[in-house]
Amino acid sequence: MTSDLRGVLTALTTPFDRDDAIDVPLLKKVVDRSIDAGVDGVVAAGSTGEVGALSSEERRQLVDVVVEHTAGRVPVIAQTGATTTAEAIRLSKAAQASGADVLMLISPYYEPLTTEETVAYIQDVAAAVELPIMLYNIPSVTGLNLDPATVRRLATEVDNVRYIKDSSADWEQALRLIHHHSDVIGTFIGWDSYLYSALVEGAAGVMAGTANVVPAEIVAVRRLIGAGELAGALAKWKVLYPVIDALLSEPFIPAVKAALSLRGESVGAPRRPTAPSSEEAVASIRRSLQSLAAAD
Repeated sequence: MTSDLRGVLTALTTPFDRDDAIDVPLLKKVVDRSIDAGVDGVVAAGSTGEVGALSSEERRQLVDVVVEHTAGRVPVIAQTGATTTAEAIRLSKAAQASGADVLMLISPYYEPLTTEETVAYIQDVAAAVELPIMLYNIPSVTGLNLDPATVRRLATEVDNVRYIKDSSADWEQALRLIHHHSDVIGTFIGWDSYLYSALVEGAAGVMAGTANVVPAEIVAVRRLIGAGELAGALAKWKVLYPVIDALLSEPFIPAVKAALSLRGESVGAPRRPTAPSSEEAVASIRRSLQSLAAAD
């Protein structure tokens, strides 16, 4: 198993302009915000990036811009899963040609598949490209959980399946992946409230939408854990957690965008029909950010 990809990965938000198009200059600022804060990789066209609201052409554009602007400073993970195998292959080949470093593959959604159908989909897409594949397990969206036994099977049978982002919110499952299957696959936990625990337990890393908002703070926790300074990491986490909890307590995509605006980095509204955060949600997020600032 490759050990190249580790640490904090930002699931990038996607800025839109007043005409509801991808705002490329703002997207570049979003990328720089995370990289300048020390994250270990950035993710284009993930759930936080509103992938479900993007056309195929926009998904390709998004990956192209992020890869070009990142310019090798950190790895770029492109989320290329789709509702059909053919579309996932097209997007994966395009991302590979663009220069992405890793492909993240969500299982087909809308129509729940069987485990064997999902395994066949992953095998077919992986066989069509040469890049490392990160499985994206998010059963709340796909209707199917990639259990640890299936994950191990894929990692051992498909050469380029190297990583998994587990967004199941099942901590027992996360622990099994980390402790029983790290010999064949690197586990990235995609549930932000588990960030500290996952890194302490030895996960390869975390993929966090909240890293758009508080990248330096998350990186600081990760570095202290890596240095074995668990008491210092926990102290920082206790200050940071209320911000993450406030964001996760609201519809997440608009919450991330509202929080960025509160931190002076307006990235526009979510794409309709998703509505911006309510006044009450913004007030809650503001209070959490003010408490964080006061603690610093």
